[in-house]
Parts: sequence; structure tokens; C-alpha cells
Amino acid sequence: MSPALSTTERLAAGRGRRVLVARLDSVGDVLLAAPAVRAVAAQGAQVTMLASTRGAGAARLLPGVDRVQVLDAPWILADPSPVQRSGLVWSTLRLQQRRFDEAIILTSYHQSPLPLALMLRMAGVPRVVAASEDYPGSLLDVRVRPDEGLHEAQRAAAIAEAAGYPSQGTHLAVREDLPDVSGLQPGRPYLVLHPGSDASARRWPAVLARSTVRLLAAQGWTVLVTGGAAERELSAYVAGDDGLDLGGRTSLAGLAALLRDAAAVVVGNTGPAHLAAAVGTPVVSLFAPTVPAERWRPFGVPHVLLGDQSAACAGSRARDCQVPGHPCLSSVGSDVVAAALDRLLRARAQAPPGVVEVA
Repeated sequence: MSPALSTTERLAAGRGRRVLVARLDSVGDVLLAAPAVRAVAAQGAQVTMLASTRGAGAARLLPGVDRVQVLDAPWILADPSPVQRSGLVWSTLRLQQRRFDEAIILTSYHQSPLPLALMLRMAGVPRVVAASEDYPGSLLDVRVRPDEGLHEAQRAAAIAEAAGYPSQGTHLAVREDLPDVSGLQPGRPYLVLHPGSDASARRWPAVLARSTVRLLAAQGWTVLVTGGAAERELSAYVAGDDGLDLGGRTSLAGLAALLRDAAAVVVGNTGPAHLAAAVGTPVVSLFAPTVPAERWRPFGVPHVLLGDQSAACAGSRARDCQVPGHPCLSSVGSDVVAAALDRLLRARAQAPPGVVEVA
């Protein structure tokens, strides 16, 4: 048996190695790939992140990513375009041009890595690693079967480790060179409430979000209401006369900077929840149980999970609520959220180092 390589030897072996790390869904999913990217980059490899158009901005925020390449995969996206032969051929040729030494495909437990693995084989990638429930034949060199109880961040690290990249920790992170958003920030401690989500089933009713802003403002808080460019109407309604509406006024990197400096964030199971975790900010998570909380809850930061996790929609992965009244989240009132924030901030102030969860 050959001796294990030292850290110096591993770095020398990996330096200059071109590694593709793929995560093809949305912003939050890409942010949860941070542990895998960190592990690969720590070995001196040049990391290209393959991401969707929607997830590319998040990929550019990950420490260790040298280059971002875009692929909108019709077998992954929630709103896919029709499969077009010309598009797949062009994408395969672009992958071939990069002459990758290896590819690590990151997927959730319910997604298949095999269509991408086939493209990578056609592109001449000599080593492909992924987790797959289906028999992969010769599409994969390393077939991973991680513990299905893992959080998505831990799953990403496990897949990278199976590829030969020792874990550098499972915490989330973004680049430190975030933009200056001081012009959008109040001069006193503030909270952020992010009411939107791409999936309506994960969205807290806007009327409850609005009443929460009013209640928190009455308690003396400054509340920043954030949202993307397509959510300006929603953020304006939720902010009302009591909050500061920042809908459509920040980039993803700018939002990260706002979240980093907030006392806490109130948000559903959507990308900004994981962005808050990546910058170390506590989260009150309004979590619809359409996906398992143990896999997708805010990771590595103090948080309180709200929402009926035993509702009829549990585990359905539904994007639009099919249960009248949206009971899993509409049952969470403004007073419950305010109490959760108080509990979270008190626990954070009193907790010893290493305590990372308020349940």
C-alpha cells in the first residue's frame, strides 16, 4: 500500500488541474455547493463552475471559483425550455474546448447526474464523479451514494471527498469583496425581510409579511424589505409605510452585503436564506415543507424554523400550493415571527461559541 500524500504533495499534484464543478439549478443550490468548491480549490486546482443562467451570479460569489460557464439544462430546471439538439451540441463543444481533467457533478437526491455525465463523456472529460441512484454504466468513474440524511451542503462536500478532495469544512461562504451598500443602509441596527420566492408554494402570504413589518417597526426596528427586479410590486406592498423598500435595488452581491450587516433575516426557503447563512447572519426561516427541512434549512447559522412541517404538501416538491389556504405558512402570524426573532437574537447574544442552531 502506498503511503498517503502529504498536504504539500496533494497541492503539487492538483496545481493546474482543470476541474469542472457542476450545479445546474438555482441560486440557493449553487451557494450550497461552496463546501465542494472549497475542497477542490484547496488542492490547487483551477475550478470552473458550471451553472444555469439563474445560478451563475451565485457561482461568481463562491470563493475558489476561477471561471463560470453557463448551461441551462432541460432535465434540471423547474421551467425548462424544449430540448434542442443544436443547443446541446454547442454546449458539449464548449465543454470540450476547456479540456477539463475531471468533472464533479453536484445534484440533489431527486435529480439525475447522468444526462450531464453523458455530455461530459462526449466532450472528452476523462474522469466524472457524481451521486447516482440509477445504474451509470461507464458514464461515471466514481459513483457516490452519500447518506440520504445529509444536508445539501454536507452532501456536496461528501461528493467532492469521494472524488479525492478532502473536506475543508461544510460551512457556507461567499467572497469577501462585496460591494459597498452603505447608501442603502440605515444608521442603526436593522432587520431584513425577504418576502419573495420563485416558487409560490414557498412564499409567506404577503399580507402577513406586511403586518410583520408594521409590528417590528412599532417595536423600534428598521426593516429593509428586499426582492429582485421582478418582485418590486411585492416588496413595495410588504414595506408599506413602515419599512424601507429595496426591491430591485441590489445585485445578488449587494444583497449579500446587506444581509451580512443585518441583525437577522426573515425569509422563506429560497436563495437569500442560504445567502444569509453564507454571510453568517441568523435566520427566521418560514419553511414550507414541500422539501425536507433537514436537507434545505439554513445551514451553519443560528436559526428558527417556522411552518407546519407535517402539512399535506410535505415532501411533494410542489412549486404551486395545491392545499386551499396555504396552511403550512398562513398559520404563521406576525406575533409568532416577532417572538422567534426575539428568541433568536437573545440566544445569539447568550450562546457560547460553537452554538449554531436555535430550534
